Amino acid sequence: MIIPLPFFYWLITFHLSSNTTMLDKLAEVEKRYEELERLMSDPQLLNQQREYSKLAKERAELEEIVARFREWRKVEQEIQQNRQLLEENDEAIRELAKEEVGVLRQRKEDLENRLKFLILPKDPNDSKNVMIEIRAGTGGDEAALFGGELYRMYTRYAESRGWRTEILSSNPTGLGGFKEIIMMIEGKGAYSRLKFEGGVHRVQRVPVTEGSGRIHTSAVTVAVLAEADEVEIDIDPKDIRVDVFRSSGPGGQSVNTTDSAVRITHIPTGIVVSCQDEKSQHKNRAKGMKIMRARLLEKKQEEQRSEIAATRKLMVGSGDRSERIRTYNFPQGRLTDHRINFTLYKLDRVMEGELDDVVEALITHYQAEALRATG
Repeated sequence: MIIPLPFFYWLITFHLSSNTTMLDKLAEVEKRYEELERLMSDPQLLNQQREYSKLAKERAELEEIVARFREWRKVEQEIQQNRQLLEENDEAIRELAKEEVGVLRQRKEDLENRLKFLILPKDPNDSKNVMIEIRAGTGGDEAALFGGELYRMYTRYAESRGWRTEILSSNPTGLGGFKEIIMMIEGKGAYSRLKFEGGVHRVQRVPVTEGSGRIHTSAVTVAVLAEADEVEIDIDPKDIRVDVFRSSGPGGQSVNTTDSAVRITHIPTGIVVSCQDEKSQHKNRAKGMKIMRARLLEKKQEEQRSEIAATRKLMVGSGDRSERIRTYNFPQGRLTDHRINFTLYKLDRVMEGELDDVVEALITHYQAEALRATG
């Protein structure tokens, strides 16, 4: 049995390059939805749980679009029926029909506006878990301290949404900061809400180590990666070199005395991942492979994005690690996202994990840009 590629993987290109009307696009969505229902009713698929789950997930993504499109079609039919009544001789019937047409036209407009957003190209990673890599940049100990605060900010935001967090790798400093920390956030919509956090985060404040009260500017880089499934990134064992070594830094009795730390090298790309947080070499290797798959997926998707960059200008910033995206000004209690000229004067609450105002502003801007790009 041949199962076609998920609809949204090819809708992105179709949506940007096709000259067909929105109705044609919606008809294609409905056709794919009906095809998914036929495929899922095939008894042979019941023995292929992985494929069945993929199809069920895609069907769920299309469900609201199809429901709204069918409702729109029903409203359009009702408008046509009431227009015929406007030709009746009975004035009372004409008045009722005129009133009904007005209500139906408003409903039709509301449905069309909703459908314009629903049919926007979906990021296939939106439903995935997210991996966040935080690294101290310019600023020494102060940058490492702020990296630790960003880690806590994302942790608290995740907790507020009922998501699970896990540290995959860390390199702490003596003052309570991190030179580097990699965390996994697992939960519905985690990647979709945090994918715009990638870039350089700049902090302006008086460091705790500064005696003169002078404001310093430091920077932390944040990389955001979607978790990669093993079926998405198939790593050939021959392409991997694994080295074990003794953990360094603060730890318990066995952390620094056994060869539990793991360094994994992907030979074709040169990507290197190290993990030493766990006492078990097996656990460190499992975490390292999770990070490796995410980085290989990021590399693969970056190559794909480069190919269509000329026609697809939908992202809010590139997410490049060298791009300054945000400034946290503590003396003024101000957060500014430079990509969308968004400023918020409640920095203390943001650092406690109240990120929704920033996240919603970025998502709204992205959707508006996407609508303009698709005409």
